Amino acid sequence: MDDEQLYRAVRGKDARFDGVFYLAVTSTGIYCRPSCPATVPKRANVRFYRSAAAAQGAGFRACKRCRPDASPGSPEWNARADAVGRAMRLIADGEVDRGGVPALAAAVGYSERQLNRMLTDELGAGPLALARARRAQTARVLIETTAMPVSDVAFAAGFASIRQFNATVREVFDRTPGQMRERSPHRAEAPADGARLRLPLRAPIAHAHMRAFLGARAVPGVEEVRGGRYRRVLDLPHGTGIAEVDLAPGTASGPPHLPCRLHLADLRDLGTAVERLRRLLDLDTDPGAVAEVLGADPVLAPAVRALPGLRAPGAADPDEYAVRAVVGQQVSVAAARTAAGRIAERYGKPLAAPSGELVRAFPRPEALAAADPADLPMPRSRGRALVGLCEALASGAIDLGPGADREEAAERLLAVRGIGPWTADYIRMRALGDPDVFLAGDLGVRKALQRLGGTSGGVPGGIPGGIPGGGAVRAWSPYRSYATHYLWAWDSRESEE
Repeated sequence: MDDEQLYRAVRGKDARFDGVFYLAVTSTGIYCRPSCPATVPKRANVRFYRSAAAAQGAGFRACKRCRPDASPGSPEWNARADAVGRAMRLIADGEVDRGGVPALAAAVGYSERQLNRMLTDELGAGPLALARARRAQTARVLIETTAMPVSDVAFAAGFASIRQFNATVREVFDRTPGQMRERSPHRAEAPADGARLRLPLRAPIAHAHMRAFLGARAVPGVEEVRGGRYRRVLDLPHGTGIAEVDLAPGTASGPPHLPCRLHLADLRDLGTAVERLRRLLDLDTDPGAVAEVLGADPVLAPAVRALPGLRAPGAADPDEYAVRAVVGQQVSVAAARTAAGRIAERYGKPLAAPSGELVRAFPRPEALAAADPADLPMPRSRGRALVGLCEALASGAIDLGPGADREEAAERLLAVRGIGPWTADYIRMRALGDPDVFLAGDLGVRKALQRLGGTSGGVPGGIPGGIPGGGAVRAWSPYRSYATHYLWAWDSRESEE
């Protein structure tokens, strides 16, 4: 999009572009999200930026009305598999705060100088500036939604000193930390412990389907869906945490979001916890763009109309979902859930402070790599595959983190004995968050296509087995993971009826 197209999106208050780009107004010195409710500024006074960090670096402060720092993330960073996309996912996960720019560059496979140049060319800001913007957002959440001392907020948000923290908050938000807390609309909601926050998204979202999907697969002791709430244990860099997300429609007022509450052993993990929940719940996608592509196909159109805003859930912990993919090979969803629960009960780490039915973290690959395949609740051949996978994950031979190279990871997964194409693709779709994976060999996908008329006799170029030909499936790109989820949802719906 050129600047004139971007300005038209601003004039239309188009919320789909919130988080995709930012506009800065030279006459006021502030930057906003495209859907800001304020009067649209004159075109001559508007500048456009690809990141909040770039706007901040140009001397603009965040709008207090539309709060651009709280926009949903750009769906581009979930889709892109190049170095910039991988770097952006790692920065959002807190890699710069934990290991600095050298660790980020090493994870992506470029020199610090090359990485800084690529990010600056595309986003107008280098890795340090992008990480600083993330820290500022984390600080705002902690200031406004917790009762912890402001001095503790500084270090929990990742700042090296109180002075640096105060200067950044004042520069970005044009208020001191104390003023932000005093004027916070959420001040009365701040719990005595934990943090209550909002996870912004682009509407619509299929709440009921998300609850059903996560609930059917919830590992006992690790996660649960009760009423309209999804709760799970998070295994984070500095400790464990418990997240609770409200998935009931109609409970959220204001801009589209999901209410969330976090209880963390170490508040330094807040930004990472939020990012991992966003990936798990697929909150950065653009459902309108997905519907436009998939809804144009006569086979998928009924499913797309029936479930507006369907998401393709990812992973809070990629290694965990890789293990669960192997556990789920050739068994039902219910059987996989039971087996995963038994594995978690035997090998998972108990929580120091359990919360209801949440009593343990899912076992790390290191623990399962040392297991005897004969002791695992599955056929021995599958147990050997699981142990082999965990050995590769524990040694670093396979990387499934946010900065992983998806093609390389898929190749290494297929090299593990006992892991076939379905499992590798499922891991790529969920653990790696790839939005463009179609599970053509999945039984539920085939059944749904037959019911929708997508058989070899109903779709030009179809092939035996009820799967459309390559041309039809390619037309669903770059949203073939969503096509898979729509077909699963349609199969479940038809089975229930």
